Amino acid sequence: MSLQPDQVLDVCGLPCPLPLLKAKQALSRLEVGQLLEVRATDAGSWGDFATYIAQSAHEMPAREERDSIYHYWIRKGEGRAS
Repeated sequence: MSLQPDQVLDVCGLPCPLPLLKAKQALSRLEVGQLLEVRATDAGSWGDFATYIAQSAHEMPAREERDSIYHYWIRKGEGRAS
């Protein structure tokens, strides 16, 4: 993947809903436009992140599963940080 994240968050091994909660915390510390890469092993995170992005000001330019690890790239959007 050619995306260069500003921060990488490894939440492998954490059960739902912790990957999403930790990602929200990390996003709150980033500037608008910065890119966060999240690595998770919880299969439920695939749907959780899709739903969260659809309801937020953030964008997810890419996501993939590689070797049982889910990778999400989230670009911080403007507006509410939720």
